[in-house]
Amino acid sequence: MPRKPRIEIPGFYHVLNRGVERRTVFEEPIDYKKFETLLKEQSEVFGVTIHNFCLMNNHYHLFVQIDKPVLSKFMRQVNASYAIYFNKKYGRSGHLWQGRFKSWFVTDEAYLYALMLYIEQNPVRAGIVDVPERYPYSSAHYFTGEEKLPEYLKNAWLAQRFRRKKKELKEMLSIRVGQEALAELEKASTLVEASMEKESPDPRLLERIRQAKEKKERNALICEAYTAGHSQHKIAEVLGISQPAVHGIIRRSRRK
Repeated sequence: MPRKPRIEIPGFYHVLNRGVERRTVFEEPIDYKKFETLLKEQSEVFGVTIHNFCLMNNHYHLFVQIDKPVLSKFMRQVNASYAIYFNKKYGRSGHLWQGRFKSWFVTDEAYLYALMLYIEQNPVRAGIVDVPERYPYSSAHYFTGEEKLPEYLKNAWLAQRFRRKKKELKEMLSIRVGQEALAELEKASTLVEASMEKESPDPRLLERIRQAKEKKERNALICEAYTAGHSQHKIAEVLGISQPAVHGIIRRSRRK
C-alpha cells in the first residue's frame, strides 16, 4: 500500500530523523560539516528558512519554515545526498536513515519557544556540554559566539530578535523547557518507523473515536488518547485530521 503524501502547509516545522537501527550517522567533525553544508545549499535552492538545528551522533533536529509545499523535496535532497556521501566514504550500502523523516507542524508561539530550547539543549541533556553554545554542531554556537553568522541563518528567529544581544540570548537558551511541553516534544521525538506499531494508539480506543456520534464525545476520546501517552502527531495521523486540529481540541479541553 503506497504511503500517504504529506500535507504541507506554509508555516513552521520541527523535523527529525535518526540513523537506521539508531546507528551513528556522524562519525567525524567533517561529517557534521557536510550535513550542515547540505542544509545551507538546499535551503537556498528550495527557499527554506532554517531557524535552529542540532546534529547529534545518531540523529538530528531541525526547526524550519516553509512558504510553499517544499519540505519533502528539501529533506529528500538533504537526506539522500548525505546518505550517498556517507556510504561512499565508509564503504557501506543500504539505507542510512530510519525511514522517512518525521515532521510536526508548530501550532503556536508557546510550542515555538519550547521547540527552540528543546533543540538547542539536546547536547546539554545528553551530558556532552554544560551550555548549548559550547556544542559545535548546532546553531546555538553561531548565534552566541564570535564566529560570523552564516548567511543561511541570518533570517533565523533568534538571529532576528537577539541581534547584538548575546548575553540575553545565552540566558534565554538556558531556560528550562516546561514539563508539559517537554513531554509532548519527547513523545514526538520517539516516533520512528521501527516503533510505529508500538506508538499507535490502542485500536479499541481509535474505533471508539471513529464511532463517536457527537463531536463532544470524539474530542473527549482524543484527549483520553493523548493522556494515555500518544502524541498529537500520531493521533492526527491515524484519524486523518491535522495535528493543529488535535492540538486545538486538547488545548480547549484543558481550559474548561
